[in-house]
Amino acid sequence: MERNPLQSRKERYLTFYLDEEQYGIAIDRIKEIIAIMKVTNVPKTPEYMRGVINLRGSIIPVVDTRLRFGMHERLPDMHTTIVIVEVEGISIGFIVDRVEEVATIDEAHLSEPPNFGGHIDTDFICSMAQIGENVVMILDVMKLFEADELLDLEQIQTTQTQIGE
Repeated sequence: MERNPLQSRKERYLTFYLDEEQYGIAIDRIKEIIAIMKVTNVPKTPEYMRGVINLRGSIIPVVDTRLRFGMHERLPDMHTTIVIVEVEGISIGFIVDRVEEVATIDEAHLSEPPNFGGHIDTDFICSMAQIGENVVMILDVMKLFEADELLDLEQIQTTQTQIGE
């Protein structure tokens, strides 16, 4: 079936909030969404690394997304959620304030993120979308971490899995 070139493509994104800001992640990156649960601390990890959870026998590193983005820490409440995302073959849990919806966004409504200059890193924002009255920052989960941080997360996952065996 041939596609009409005038017809733009639609993508689906899981949207969530940190404070009053709305973010989105491509739905194909999402493995699971779970309620906040006990996170086991792992010593000598960066502050944003909350620790690990055991999800049905799989050890998953958990990141406090607020701290990763330089926001203030917040105590979990009944809306706090862990979004399990696949990054470079590693499952990582992202703690978010609340999940909003799975939104279908026409690529015509996506725009480039603003350029704030060389000193502000916004590489992890792949695009901006308008959903109703909100501007949603679409995240590139591959760029949320440096290569060495991904190695650290993989090492944490492997070490904790071996300890549990």
